[in-house]
Amino acid sequence: MSEKQELTYDVVILGGGPAGLSAAIYAARGNVKTAVVDITMFGGQPSNYLEIENYPGFSISGGYELMEKFEEHADKFGVDKYPMEEIESVDLKSEIKTVETLEHTFKAKSIIIATGAQATKLGIAGEKEFTGRGVSYCAVCDGAFYKNKVVCVVGGGNAAVEEACYLTKFADKVYIIHRRDKLRADKIVQERAFANSKIEFVWNCVAKEIKGTKTVEGILVQNVKTNEMSEIKTDGVFPYIGFTPNVDLFNGQVKQTPQGFIETDVNMAASIEGVYAAGDVRNTPLRQVITAAADGAVAACSCVKYLEEREAKVKIEQKV
Repeated sequence: MSEKQELTYDVVILGGGPAGLSAAIYAARGNVKTAVVDITMFGGQPSNYLEIENYPGFSISGGYELMEKFEEHADKFGVDKYPMEEIESVDLKSEIKTVETLEHTFKAKSIIIATGAQATKLGIAGEKEFTGRGVSYCAVCDGAFYKNKVVCVVGGGNAAVEEACYLTKFADKVYIIHRRDKLRADKIVQERAFANSKIEFVWNCVAKEIKGTKTVEGILVQNVKTNEMSEIKTDGVFPYIGFTPNVDLFNGQVKQTPQGFIETDVNMAASIEGVYAAGDVRNTPLRQVITAAADGAVAACSCVKYLEEREAKVKIEQKV
């Protein structure tokens, strides 16, 4: 087995989605040696969206096409890219950070974490097959595609109920499927939903299967008390049972919320000097392409400033 290649950078960005690629553009323009490492191909979650119509400047764009433009922009500034790298470990605590992959050992003065988060999946038949074809994890992204249609939201927390209310701006009818007979959402959020004539509640039920041909046509649900199965005719299914940050590689090394999201300050700095977080992986109120890209820009500019100050400090110490 050949020996790993060791590579040295000013900053290594973990994640090649909108936050990571935006950070790469700003870091490279700041004249620091930059690399982006991802366990998959670049583009992140938006690459899986058929259409995006809320990114400013693009009235409508394919998700893959939009992220391709992000990557091309990063290429313009000579960012080194390492897609499809299986990451074995990440050391954030040392002064020189280390990212170990199967092929390389990356050494860096700073790290920007942009590994994103994934919606917690229902884990039922049809969910994977119809993702992007009627199954969506983002009402803000895709709600407008369901004008005058019927959709189902699965969940009973704040996110589920708030997004169901949002979907009524477009859909003729919105079902909220919840495994209990009471919502977990805040009282004020519940009251808005109960007052909305477009929303119908399906209590004490769990989703069992998503059905359709080319796109979603229905969802099979089971009553948890009677075990009775029934099918709801629907054009779309929005699971809202939570988000899970992609933080397994560095859990416990930085300050995180109880759910695992990385805590940052306004400069996107994490709790360890030289470590920044951007996009869906951090504790943020909105998870969109535009906010991820903005986070990446702030993180990279903060990182460049940190590296400049670090270099100035080293020069002073050397003179002394």
